[in-house]
Amino acid sequence: MSRHVLIVHAHPEPTSLTRQMADAAEQALREDGHTVSRSDLHAMGWKAVVDADDFPSRVDPERLSVVAESGHGYATGQLTEDVAAEHRKLLAADLVILQFPLWWFGMPAILKGWIDRVWSYGLAYGHQGAGNRHRYGEGGLSGRRALVSITTGGPASDYSPRGINGELDELLFPITHGMLFYPGMSVLRSQAVFGTSRFDAAQVEAAKHAWRERLAGIFEESPIAYRAQNGGDYPDHHVLADTLAPGQHGLRVHQR
Repeated sequence: MSRHVLIVHAHPEPTSLTRQMADAAEQALREDGHTVSRSDLHAMGWKAVVDADDFPSRVDPERLSVVAESGHGYATGQLTEDVAAEHRKLLAADLVILQFPLWWFGMPAILKGWIDRVWSYGLAYGHQGAGNRHRYGEGGLSGRRALVSITTGGPASDYSPRGINGELDELLFPITHGMLFYPGMSVLRSQAVFGTSRFDAAQVEAAKHAWRERLAGIFEESPIAYRAQNGGDYPDHHVLADTLAPGQHGLRVHQR
């Protein structure tokens, strides 16, 4: 069965491993019969900062409320064309891949700016005008899969459960759980390539080969078992029930 995949990638160097991983993903997916669209943010000259220029038709011309203006622009189809184009790509996708280098324990600013501008009120949050009622497992992006694929110069040991940088899954939690699961997407286990600062050509090829191999079965993978807000685990829609993971706290309690 053919699916459509959106690859969003961010690196200023066209020959970077980030770009090569995006290219390898597109090739592998197309060879498997899928269709692919891409957002190469640096090549696009993506505007990363939300400001008044994002809202040509304002509800309140005197004071900028990003939430209010984002909701108004999305509901009335009056957002800027660059954001509207990304909405079309996003809504057409069965799988969204975010490909980026891990910079200072997070995504590059240009990719965060893509999220800031494209995750509009009414779509990624405030779904159906119901505030926080539809989030964490529900929302405007439900029915889609999402996957974070990163490269990092540090070794895998730095990102292990007792590694000095912190465990990778916990570092990525604001992205996987917050930016992707929050609006309803089913989030897959992250793909990571470690130690890239010392890679030779053979290691680059090995990383791309492993990536292509994984993508061959990407639509059969089970997503991360994050707890849904409205599945009964959060009785007040805010705090995990006392009967679940008793005596535990932190990020892990939000996975079944």
